[in-house]
Amino acid sequence: MLQIGILLIRHYKLLSLAAITDVLDTVNKIYYKNSQPTPFKITLVHTAETEHLAAAFPDYASQHTDAAGTFNLVLVPSFTTDDIRQSIAENRAYLPWLQQQYKNGAEIASFCTGAFLLGASGLLDGKIATTHVDACKEFSSSFPAVNLLSDKTVTHDSGIYTSGGATSTFHLLLHLLEVHCGIEIAIRTAKIFAVDMGRDKQSYFSTFQPTRNHHDDLVASAQQRIETSYQDVGTIEEMIRDIPSSRRNIVRRFKQVTGVTPIEYLQFTRIEAAKKLLEQTGQQMAEVIYNSGYNDPKAFRKVFRKTVGMTPSEYREKFNAARS
Repeated sequence: MLQIGILLIRHYKLLSLAAITDVLDTVNKIYYKNSQPTPFKITLVHTAETEHLAAAFPDYASQHTDAAGTFNLVLVPSFTTDDIRQSIAENRAYLPWLQQQYKNGAEIASFCTGAFLLGASGLLDGKIATTHVDACKEFSSSFPAVNLLSDKTVTHDSGIYTSGGATSTFHLLLHLLEVHCGIEIAIRTAKIFAVDMGRDKQSYFSTFQPTRNHHDDLVASAQQRIETSYQDVGTIEEMIRDIPSSRRNIVRRFKQVTGVTPIEYLQFTRIEAAKKLLEQTGQQMAEVIYNSGYNDPKAFRKVFRKTVGMTPSEYREKFNAARS
Protein backbone atom coordinates (compact mmCIF):
# COMPACT_ATOMS: atom_id res chain seq x y z
CA MET A 1 0.00 0.00 0.00
CA LEU A 2 1.32 3.40 -1.03
CA GLN A 3 1.47 5.88 1.84
CA ILE A 4 0.30 9.24 0.43
CA GLY A 5 0.55 12.50 2.33
CA ILE A 6 -1.43 15.52 1.10
CA LEU A 7 -0.36 18.90 2.45
CA LEU A 8 -3.07 21.04 4.02
CA ILE A 9 -1.46 24.29 3.02
CA ARG A 10 -2.86 27.69 3.82
CA HIS A 11 -4.83 29.13 0.90
CA TYR A 12 -5.20 25.75 -0.77
CA LYS A 13 -7.53 25.62 -3.76
CA LEU A 14 -10.49 23.44 -2.88
CA LEU A 15 -10.93 22.26 -6.48
CA SER A 16 -7.32 21.07 -6.53
CA LEU A 17 -7.59 19.17 -3.26
CA ALA A 18 -10.98 17.74 -4.23
CA ALA A 19 -9.64 16.48 -7.58
CA ILE A 20 -6.69 14.77 -5.89
CA THR A 21 -8.77 12.98 -3.27
CA ASP A 22 -11.55 12.11 -5.72
CA VAL A 23 -9.18 10.39 -8.14
CA LEU A 24 -7.35 8.49 -5.40
CA ASP A 25 -10.62 7.42 -3.75
CA THR A 26 -11.99 6.28 -7.11
CA VAL A 27 -8.99 4.04 -7.71
CA ASN A 28 -9.27 2.58 -4.22
CA LYS A 29 -12.92 1.77 -4.94
CA ILE A 30 -11.99 0.06 -8.22
CA TYR A 31 -9.61 -2.23 -6.36
CA TYR A 32 -12.08 -2.79 -3.52
CA LYS A 33 -14.86 -3.82 -5.91
CA ASN A 34 -12.49 -6.31 -7.50
CA SER A 35 -11.74 -7.77 -4.06
CA GLN A 36 -8.17 -6.51 -4.25
CA PRO A 37 -6.22 -4.62 -1.58
CA THR A 38 -6.64 -0.88 -1.99
CA PRO A 39 -3.41 0.70 -3.26
CA PHE A 40 -3.49 4.04 -1.42
CA LYS A 41 -3.60 5.14 2.19
CA ILE A 42 -4.34 8.87 2.27
CA THR A 43 -3.23 11.10 5.13
CA LEU A 44 -3.67 14.87 5.37
CA VAL A 45 -0.54 16.53 6.71
CA HIS A 46 -0.77 19.79 8.64
CA THR A 47 1.25 22.14 10.81
CA ALA A 48 0.07 23.71 14.06
CA GLU A 49 -1.21 26.67 12.04
CA THR A 50 -3.22 24.54 9.60
CA GLU A 51 -4.50 21.82 11.93
CA HIS A 52 -7.96 23.38 11.99
CA LEU A 53 -8.29 22.80 8.24
CA ALA A 54 -8.45 19.04 8.78
CA ALA A 55 -11.92 19.40 10.31
CA ALA A 56 -13.30 19.97 6.81
CA PHE A 57 -12.17 16.45 5.79
CA PRO A 58 -13.45 14.06 8.47
CA ASP A 59 -13.13 11.01 6.21
CA TYR A 60 -9.33 11.20 6.15
CA ALA A 61 -6.68 10.62 8.76
CA SER A 62 -4.57 13.64 9.57
CA GLN A 63 -1.14 14.06 11.12
CA HIS A 64 1.07 16.91 12.28
CA THR A 65 4.34 17.22 10.38
CA ASP A 66 6.22 16.52 13.61
CA ALA A 67 4.43 13.19 14.06
CA ALA A 68 4.19 12.07 10.44
CA GLY A 69 6.62 9.40 9.29
CA THR A 70 8.08 9.12 5.82
CA PHE A 71 5.54 8.86 2.99
CA ASN A 72 5.99 7.16 -0.36
CA LEU A 73 4.38 10.09 -2.13
CA VAL A 74 3.73 13.65 -0.95
CA LEU A 75 1.21 15.81 -2.84
CA VAL A 76 1.13 19.62 -2.79
CA PRO A 77 -2.18 21.13 -4.00
CA SER A 78 -2.58 24.44 -5.78
CA PHE A 79 -2.89 27.83 -4.10
CA THR A 80 -6.14 29.75 -4.43
CA THR A 81 -4.66 33.21 -3.93
CA ASP A 82 -2.98 35.48 -6.46
CA ASP A 83 -0.47 36.62 -3.83
CA ILE A 84 1.83 33.64 -4.18
CA ARG A 85 4.72 35.22 -2.29
CA GLN A 86 2.54 35.77 0.77
CA SER A 87 1.21 32.22 0.49
CA ILE A 88 4.75 30.84 0.49
CA ALA A 89 5.60 32.94 3.53
CA GLU A 90 2.56 31.59 5.40
CA ASN A 91 3.50 27.99 4.53
CA ARG A 92 7.24 28.13 5.20
CA ALA A 93 6.87 25.60 8.03
CA TYR A 94 6.40 22.91 5.38
CA LEU A 95 9.72 23.60 3.62
CA PRO A 96 12.13 21.70 5.91
CA TRP A 97 9.58 18.88 6.17
CA LEU A 98 9.41 18.57 2.37
CA GLN A 99 13.20 18.57 2.17
CA GLN A 100 13.41 15.78 4.78
CA GLN A 101 10.71 13.70 3.10
CA TYR A 102 12.57 13.88 -0.20
CA LYS A 103 15.84 13.04 1.53
CA ASN A 104 14.15 10.00 3.09
CA GLY A 105 13.10 8.72 -0.33
CA ALA A 106 9.60 10.12 -0.82
CA GLU A 107 8.43 11.19 -4.25
CA ILE A 108 6.87 14.66 -4.29
CA ALA A 109 4.27 16.04 -6.69
CA SER A 110 2.92 19.59 -6.92
CA PHE A 111 -0.18 20.69 -8.75
CA CYS A 112 -0.50 23.99 -10.61
CA THR A 113 0.83 26.86 -8.42
CA GLY A 114 1.77 24.40 -5.69
CA ALA A 115 5.08 24.31 -7.59
CA PHE A 116 5.93 27.63 -5.93
CA LEU A 117 6.19 25.87 -2.58
CA LEU A 118 8.51 23.27 -4.07
CA GLY A 119 10.51 26.06 -5.69
CA ALA A 120 10.88 27.78 -2.32
CA SER A 121 12.12 24.51 -0.79
CA GLY A 122 15.03 24.36 -3.24
CA LEU A 123 14.06 20.84 -4.30
CA LEU A 124 13.46 21.98 -7.88
CA ASP A 125 16.85 23.64 -8.34
CA GLY A 126 18.52 22.22 -11.42
CA LYS A 127 15.40 20.22 -12.32
CA ILE A 128 12.65 20.65 -14.88
CA ALA A 129 9.23 21.83 -13.72
CA THR A 130 6.02 23.45 -14.87
CA THR A 131 3.18 25.43 -13.29
CA HIS A 132 0.08 27.35 -14.33
CA VAL A 133 0.81 28.90 -17.70
CA ASP A 134 -0.13 32.40 -16.50
CA ALA A 135 2.15 32.10 -13.45
CA CYS A 136 5.25 31.09 -15.40
CA LYS A 137 6.74 34.58 -15.61
CA GLU A 138 6.57 35.07 -11.84
CA PHE A 139 7.88 31.56 -11.23
CA SER A 140 10.89 32.09 -13.49
CA SER A 141 11.80 35.36 -11.81
CA SER A 142 11.38 33.84 -8.35
CA PHE A 143 13.28 30.60 -9.03
CA PRO A 144 15.85 31.14 -11.82
CA ALA A 145 17.68 27.92 -10.88
CA VAL A 146 14.68 25.85 -12.03
CA ASN A 147 14.41 24.76 -15.66
CA LEU A 148 10.81 25.83 -16.24
CA LEU A 149 9.04 24.16 -19.16
CA SER A 150 6.06 26.48 -19.38
CA ASP A 151 4.45 24.59 -22.27
CA LYS A 152 4.27 21.22 -20.51
CA THR A 153 1.27 19.88 -18.62
CA VAL A 154 3.35 17.39 -16.61
CA THR A 155 7.03 17.06 -15.72
CA HIS A 156 9.01 14.39 -13.85
CA ASP A 157 12.60 14.76 -12.75
CA SER A 158 14.41 12.69 -10.10
CA GLY A 159 11.31 11.74 -8.16
CA ILE A 160 9.67 15.17 -8.30
CA TYR A 161 6.56 15.76 -10.39
CA THR A 162 4.82 19.02 -11.32
CA SER A 163 1.73 19.87 -13.33
CA GLY A 164 0.43 22.85 -15.25
CA GLY A 165 -2.74 24.76 -14.52
CA ALA A 166 -6.26 23.67 -13.59
CA THR A 167 -7.21 20.43 -15.37
CA SER A 168 -3.55 19.50 -15.77
CA THR A 169 -4.01 18.20 -12.23
CA PHE A 170 -5.80 15.22 -13.74
CA HIS A 171 -2.99 14.58 -16.21
CA LEU A 172 -0.43 14.42 -13.42
CA LEU A 173 -2.70 12.16 -11.36
CA LEU A 174 -3.13 9.84 -14.34
CA HIS A 175 0.64 9.79 -14.81
CA LEU A 176 1.12 8.87 -11.16
CA LEU A 177 -1.51 6.13 -11.53
CA GLU A 178 0.33 4.74 -14.54
CA VAL A 179 3.59 4.71 -12.55
CA HIS A 180 2.17 3.10 -9.41
CA CYS A 181 -0.83 1.08 -10.65
CA GLY A 182 -0.18 0.44 -14.34
CA ILE A 183 -1.52 1.75 -17.63
CA GLU A 184 -4.83 -0.15 -17.46
CA ILE A 185 -5.89 1.58 -14.23
CA ALA A 186 -4.75 4.93 -15.61
CA ILE A 187 -6.86 4.47 -18.75
CA ARG A 188 -9.88 3.27 -16.79
CA THR A 189 -9.66 6.29 -14.50
CA ALA A 190 -9.23 8.64 -17.46
CA LYS A 191 -12.48 7.30 -18.92
CA ILE A 192 -14.33 7.72 -15.60
CA PHE A 193 -13.28 11.38 -15.39
CA ALA A 194 -13.49 11.99 -19.17
CA VAL A 195 -9.89 13.15 -19.37
CA ASP A 196 -7.92 13.22 -22.63
CA MET A 197 -4.69 11.40 -21.77
CA GLY A 198 -2.97 12.63 -24.93
CA ARG A 199 -2.65 16.31 -24.01
CA ASP A 200 0.92 17.21 -23.10
CA LYS A 201 0.88 20.96 -23.75
CA GLN A 202 -0.93 23.84 -22.09
CA SER A 203 0.18 26.78 -24.23
CA TYR A 204 -3.21 27.16 -25.92
CA PHE A 205 -4.75 27.97 -22.53
CA SER A 206 -2.37 30.89 -22.07
CA THR A 207 -3.71 34.42 -22.04
CA PHE A 208 -1.48 37.41 -22.80
CA GLN A 209 -1.52 39.51 -19.64
CA PRO A 210 0.73 42.54 -20.17
CA THR A 211 2.33 44.17 -17.15
CA ARG A 212 0.64 47.39 -16.10
CA ASN A 213 1.87 47.65 -12.55
CA HIS A 214 4.60 50.13 -13.37
CA HIS A 215 5.09 53.89 -13.44
CA ASP A 216 6.94 54.36 -16.71
CA ASP A 217 4.78 56.78 -18.69
CA LEU A 218 6.79 56.33 -21.89
CA VAL A 219 6.31 52.57 -21.84
CA ALA A 220 2.64 52.99 -20.95
CA SER A 221 2.22 55.26 -23.99
CA ALA A 222 3.87 52.67 -26.23
CA GLN A 223 1.66 49.92 -24.79
CA GLN A 224 -1.43 52.03 -25.43
CA ARG A 225 -0.33 52.73 -29.01
CA ILE A 226 0.20 49.04 -29.72
CA GLU A 227 -3.06 47.89 -28.13
CA THR A 228 -5.21 50.45 -29.94
CA SER A 229 -3.41 50.31 -33.30
CA TYR A 230 -2.15 46.72 -33.57
CA GLN A 231 -3.99 46.31 -36.88
CA ASP A 232 -2.05 49.18 -38.45
CA VAL A 233 1.40 49.52 -36.85
CA GLY A 234 4.14 47.22 -38.05
CA THR A 235 7.46 48.78 -37.13
CA ILE A 236 8.98 50.12 -33.95
CA GLU A 237 9.13 53.56 -35.52
CA GLU A 238 5.35 53.50 -36.01
CA MET A 239 4.83 52.32 -32.44
CA ILE A 240 6.89 55.08 -30.84
CA ARG A 241 5.88 57.91 -33.14
CA ASP A 242 5.22 61.09 -31.10
CA ILE A 243 6.74 59.46 -27.99
CA PRO A 244 9.58 61.73 -26.78
CA SER A 245 12.34 59.11 -26.64
CA SER A 246 14.89 57.49 -28.90
CA ARG A 247 14.24 54.06 -30.37
CA ARG A 248 17.10 52.54 -28.40
CA ASN A 249 15.91 54.01 -25.10
CA ILE A 250 12.25 53.06 -25.49
CA VAL A 251 13.11 49.49 -26.57
CA ARG A 252 15.42 49.08 -23.57
CA ARG A 253 12.87 50.48 -21.13
CA PHE A 254 10.01 48.56 -22.72
CA LYS A 255 11.83 45.21 -22.35
CA GLN A 256 12.88 46.08 -18.80
CA VAL A 257 9.31 46.89 -17.72
CA THR A 258 7.22 44.36 -19.66
CA GLY A 259 9.70 41.51 -20.10
CA VAL A 260 9.29 41.50 -23.90
CA THR A 261 10.35 43.72 -26.79
CA PRO A 262 7.84 46.06 -28.49
CA ILE A 263 7.72 43.76 -31.53
CA GLU A 264 7.03 40.72 -29.33
CA TYR A 265 4.37 42.72 -27.50
CA LEU A 266 2.75 43.55 -30.84
CA GLN A 267 2.79 39.89 -31.89
CA PHE A 268 1.26 38.73 -28.60
CA THR A 269 -1.43 41.41 -28.84
CA ARG A 270 -2.30 40.38 -32.40
CA ILE A 271 -2.41 36.68 -31.54
CA GLU A 272 -4.65 37.40 -28.55
CA ALA A 273 -6.97 39.35 -30.85
CA ALA A 274 -6.99 36.44 -33.32
CA LYS A 275 -7.81 33.97 -30.54
CA LYS A 276 -10.83 36.03 -29.50
CA LEU A 277 -12.06 36.22 -33.09
CA LEU A 278 -11.67 32.46 -33.46
CA GLU A 279 -13.46 31.86 -30.16
CA GLN A 280 -16.32 34.33 -30.55
CA THR A 281 -17.04 34.86 -34.25
CA GLY A 282 -17.69 32.94 -37.43
CA GLN A 283 -15.39 35.10 -39.54
CA GLN A 284 -13.61 33.41 -42.40
CA MET A 285 -9.94 32.70 -41.72
CA ALA A 286 -8.88 35.42 -44.17
CA GLU A 287 -10.95 37.94 -42.20
CA VAL A 288 -9.47 36.77 -38.90
CA ILE A 289 -5.97 37.18 -40.30
CA TYR A 290 -6.66 40.68 -41.62
CA ASN A 291 -8.58 41.88 -38.56
CA SER A 292 -5.82 40.77 -36.22
CA GLY A 293 -3.26 42.84 -38.13
CA TYR A 294 -1.64 40.36 -40.49
CA ASN A 295 -1.35 40.52 -44.26
CA ASP A 296 0.59 37.32 -44.84
CA PRO A 297 -1.46 34.16 -44.06
CA LYS A 298 1.67 31.99 -43.96
CA ALA A 299 3.38 34.28 -41.44
CA PHE A 300 0.20 34.44 -39.34
CA ARG A 301 -0.17 30.66 -39.17
CA LYS A 302 3.52 30.23 -38.30
CA VAL A 303 3.39 32.77 -35.45
CA PHE A 304 0.03 31.47 -34.20
CA ARG A 305 1.21 27.87 -34.03
CA LYS A 306 4.46 28.84 -32.34
CA THR A 307 2.66 30.98 -29.74
CA VAL A 308 -0.47 28.92 -29.12
CA GLY A 309 0.72 25.38 -29.77
CA MET A 310 -1.85 24.48 -32.44
CA THR A 311 -3.08 25.78 -35.79
CA PRO A 312 -5.76 28.50 -35.99
CA SER A 313 -8.25 25.96 -37.35
CA GLU A 314 -7.54 23.53 -34.51
CA TYR A 315 -7.96 26.35 -32.00
CA ARG A 316 -11.32 27.35 -33.46
CA GLU A 317 -12.51 23.75 -33.46
CA LYS A 318 -11.58 23.41 -29.80
CA PHE A 319 -12.78 26.74 -28.38
CA ASN A 320 -15.36 28.35 -30.65
CA ALA A 321 -18.49 28.91 -28.55
CA ALA A 322 -20.92 28.44 -31.43
CA ARG A 323 -19.40 25.09 -32.38
CA SER A 324 -19.41 23.98 -28.75
